[in-house]
Amino acid sequence: MRLCADRIFRQSALGSQLNTSVPTRLPGGKNSTAEKLLVAASELMIERASIEVSLSDIAQKSGVNAALVKYHFGNKDGLLLALLARDAATELSQLEYLISQPISPTAKLKLHIGGIIRAYYQFPYMNRLIHYLLHESSTEAADEVSKFFVAPLLEFQRRLLAEGIKAGEFRNIDPVMFHTSLVGACDHLFFGRHAMSRATGVGPVTDEVCREYIKHMEALICGGMLNGKEAGAAG
Repeated sequence: MRLCADRIFRQSALGSQLNTSVPTRLPGGKNSTAEKLLVAASELMIERASIEVSLSDIAQKSGVNAALVKYHFGNKDGLLLALLARDAATELSQLEYLISQPISPTAKLKLHIGGIIRAYYQFPYMNRLIHYLLHESSTEAADEVSKFFVAPLLEFQRRLLAEGIKAGEFRNIDPVMFHTSLVGACDHLFFGRHAMSRATGVGPVTDEVCREYIKHMEALICGGMLNGKEAGAAG
């Protein structure tokens, strides 16, 4: 993810234009049949803790003819791209609102950490889907993911870090390293949970586990980012 984030951050900073010719209508919830396919794909990925789901399984769960995937999304990767766009839309829509709030950068940072973790709790397959579409799908799909998800998230984090540094609350933090640390830690809570359950007997991620992990990540990240005075206040 580090190399992808480096590349995308440089593209965003330079204002480069990304290819958006991926063959999908990204219909989201505007069409009931398309939405049934997206809901079925999401539920199957959560149930199986994997993004490896077949079109026949998605069609069976949704009660929709598999041939309609091509009509609505072009192909399976188009469906996966539309699913990621749907899942990311609500989370990304909150970023501009958060950055504009009249609260301290440290308070915004804590809210952002909690928001990212809750998003992964709701959609635990999200980071693996991003990896697949960036690395194993088409160039067009990778460009779409960069455009509508990764670049806006990196840009928000860059602005938040700059605001905190200017206010004297944060030490100088590399935005890509911050992104890699936060997103990687959030993803591993879910992706690595199965290995941990075998090794230590821990149970599934519950609401309580999610709340505890948010507190843990706030302490971990703020403890490494904040200047002395702010770190004491955050504790």
